Amino acid sequence: MENVGYYIFVLVAIIVAFLVIKKVASCLIKSAILIAMVVALAAIYYLYLR
Repeated sequence: MENVGYYIFVLVAIIVAFLVIKKVASCLIKSAILIAMVVALAAIYYLYLR
């Protein structure tokens, strides 16, 4: 019966790690998209509006 508790603990740890990675990845993706938009707007400004 000790092993069942160990497997439950490992399963919970994997689920928590997955949720944390999902949150961090979504934040990084949003940051990357924001940076790409800023670079694109700066390029448009310097190439066409200046």
